[in-house]
Amino acid sequence: MRARPSPNFGPRRGGGAPHLIVLHFTAMASAAEALERLCDPVAEVSAHYLIDLDGTLWSLVPEEARAWHAGAGAWGGCADVNSASVGIELQNRGDHPYPQPQIAALCALLAAIRARHAIPPQGVIGHADLAPTRKADPGPRFDWRGLARAGHAVWPEPATPDGPPLAESLARFGYPAAPMPALLAAFRARFRPWARGPEDATDRALAADLAARFPPVQSAAKPPVAGS
Repeated sequence: MRARPSPNFGPRRGGGAPHLIVLHFTAMASAAEALERLCDPVAEVSAHYLIDLDGTLWSLVPEEARAWHAGAGAWGGCADVNSASVGIELQNRGDHPYPQPQIAALCALLAAIRARHAIPPQGVIGHADLAPTRKADPGPRFDWRGLARAGHAVWPEPATPDGPPLAESLARFGYPAAPMPALLAAFRARFRPWARGPEDATDRALAADLAARFPPVQSAAKPPVAGS
């Protein structure tokens, strides 16, 4: 792990430890370019970690601090995701697969963070999950199913061919209130990136299983206030 301290952080609000981990892509041409932005005080953005394509790992913000990576959004009723999470940036423009060395480094990092903070697999989410109207990362090229097989995310295994209305199940799983097209796009990018068209029975069955088996993780601290 390489240290590249960013000045862009503050104290976690609410006095609690993180109970979420948020995955991002940088949407930049190189990790060097991403590091410059994440450490630029004018940009006012940061993350706790950045992982390059070859698996090189940079530490930017201490885990006990509040990095500025999530922005406006919510998950499981938590409106200040920055205070409730550890943010991990993955070097990726958003239009190509994530290479194996990068995923191996991510899995090792996730194992360590989850052990330190007792974060279950459903506590690992994407930026698009908490901000479906604004963000698309880590995108449809990210292998969420593979991450679930490694034990660091969740994957649906529906027992029925249909389920309740999709919006109902997605809210129970943790997604914030948002227009249905944005929710459907974020859900499918993670769990059915090949699917097209309007909400269907398969979407509803997958979401119902997620909602039933993986309710949102709650912080042990008092609820954080909304903020950037």
